[in-house]
Amino acid sequence: MWKKKTEDCQMYLKEAQGVPYFVFRNLEDTKLVRHGFSTRMGGVSKGHLAELNLSFTRGDDPERVRENFTRIGNAMGFDTGSLVFSQQTHTTNVRVATEEDRGSGFTKPLRYTDVDGLITNVPGLMLATFYADCVPLFFVDPVHRAVGLSHSGWKGTVGRMGKATVERMTEIFGTRPEEVLAAVGPSICQDCYEVSEDVASAFRKEFRDQADERLLYQKENGRYQLNLWRANEIVLLEAGVRPEHLAITNVCTCCNPELMFSHRASQGRRGNLGAFLGLLK
Repeated sequence: MWKKKTEDCQMYLKEAQGVPYFVFRNLEDTKLVRHGFSTRMGGVSKGHLAELNLSFTRGDDPERVRENFTRIGNAMGFDTGSLVFSQQTHTTNVRVATEEDRGSGFTKPLRYTDVDGLITNVPGLMLATFYADCVPLFFVDPVHRAVGLSHSGWKGTVGRMGKATVERMTEIFGTRPEEVLAAVGPSICQDCYEVSEDVASAFRKEFRDQADERLLYQKENGRYQLNLWRANEIVLLEAGVRPEHLAITNVCTCCNPELMFSHRASQGRRGNLGAFLGLLK
């Protein structure tokens, strides 16, 4: 059984065709999108990449990775030909995905670099971003029928990736932040995420009065425990997302190494998890 930090029910585990994945109730209730966050279960990869590794760049057999994508696609109900990959380098760059991007990263090479966030209003495209402790951010604008999916590690979080994504959706689609439904997905929790003084200093500078112990606290060894869930909550609320429209995970990747890949828990010997979000046709 997987470990939860609280008994929150905003997110739950679904399973189809032997492949489990997480979904958020607030996004699912819109009936407008298909979404999910994978686990490491239900795939064909071996060894420290077992089972459902979704990375072509961590030494796995490419055919196994392709089969893993096929399996998560079949479970969630999307065609792998509809995928649009990010190209993550811990930026706050957000790309508008169009019909021309269909298949990017899976059926054809990426024609862009340095993209940690994707937004679209094209039904049938499936945005995909990748993780092994960093924070997935999901966005649904039910009024303008648009979605966004962003990767937010500590650099993206201190750079306010969530705000950047909402602002880009506003610019391109006319999204109003107060109408956005958002979710902070499975990632490393504060208890597991020890950081150095330079990272702590960056968060104290950016979050100032809100850098209390819920966000950051120092231990006897001089290092700090950082709460990326809380930091992204602050970012999204300050960007205009309403509290009642925001769901926050209660599942830590590092606390659940049998269920999910974790860079910290495995000391770097791991595959990638995937976040997926697309508008239904």
